[in-house]
This record gives sequence, C-alpha cells and structure tokens, in this order.
Amino acid sequence: MKIKSAEFVISNTDYRLCPKEFLPEYAFIGRSNVGKSSLINALVDRKNLAKTSGKPGKTQLINHFKINKNWFLVDLPGYGYASTSKKNREQFKSMINKYLVKRTNLICLFVLLDIRHKAQNIDLDFMQKMGKEGIPFVMVFTKSDKISKTQIIKNIKQYKQVMLENWEFLPDIFITSSVNRIGIREILTFIGKYNQSFNPTLSQ
Repeated sequence: MKIKSAEFVISNTDYRLCPKEFLPEYAFIGRSNVGKSSLINALVDRKNLAKTSGKPGKTQLINHFKINKNWFLVDLPGYGYASTSKKNREQFKSMINKYLVKRTNLICLFVLLDIRHKAQNIDLDFMQKMGKEGIPFVMVFTKSDKISKTQIIKNIKQYKQVMLENWEFLPDIFITSSVNRIGIREILTFIGKYNQSFNPTLSQ
C-alpha cells in the first residue's frame, strides 16, 4: 500500500466522539515509551504526524488520523506508566477499554512490544484481556535496530514460549524498526488486505 495522504482528524477522551464515518480502523497501543509515535510516523512516512517525546505518557487522548482518505489510524494512550496519578491511570484504562470494546469499525489492534525486553506481565495481561474480550490484535515488536539478529530470534522465541502457555494459537507477529523502516511494508500490506475485506472498493 502506498500512503498518498495522512491527516489529523480529532483527539478526544470518549469513543462516542470518534469520527462517524464507517471506515476501517486500526489502533496502536503499547506500554509508555515503546516507540509507538515513531512507528506511526514511519508507517505514514511523515516526520511529525504523531507527536514523539522522550517523556513517557505523552499520548493521553484517542487520536484519529485519516489515511488515504479511506481508513483511520488511531494512536491510543500508552499503558503502564507510573509517572501519573492512580486516578489518571484508571481514567486512561476506562477510556481505552470503552473504545476497544465499543468501536464497531475497529478492525485490528496493534500491540507494540519492545523487542529488547523479555515478556512483561503487564503486556501479557493486556493481551490476555484482549483475547477474552474477543478483540483482534497482532503483536508488533519495536526497536529491532537496537539489538542483534541473534538476540531478536532469542527474544521472539522466548516470547512465543510464554504466550503458548495460555494461548492455543498465536496472533500475527511483526518485527519493526522505525529507524531502518523494517517491517513497515509488511504492516501496510496487512492493513491493505483487511481494507479490501472490509470494502472491496477501497483502493490499496
């Protein structure tokens, strides 16, 4: 899929205020500082569409972007950062959960995971919840440029072993680097195929 246009649409804290257009929607989420905004910018080939920051927890709203005028990319707040109050964390959790469960045109959730680290309980618990809620998701490992190929293989293997303790089948897995644009084409191809399934008239 070639990205021809990418524009910011709206930010809000309530799924009921999301765009009314019934277009296929793909949301991105992950622990704070996992490289979510950088990956989104790499996907749409824009430097500052999604705001990047060295400070964890910068994204605190549901941010909608319209891509190629026929699908939405959604930047969701990160989870698991401790730099905000417990009350705020609970508010973010409620906001995200309601969006994920209620948003009927959400096609797939991209769960971002830092490939440098072993499987973390907070990520495993989140994906377990998605499974129970019946929300389709894929696993996206970020920052693959930070470690060796040998270490990548080792970490992915370890992650799969942990996941298979509770999952009969694993979701699709993407290995990415925003710096080297690794995995970008694969994710866009994945989205393009689902766009076609959603509406065969949508151009890739």
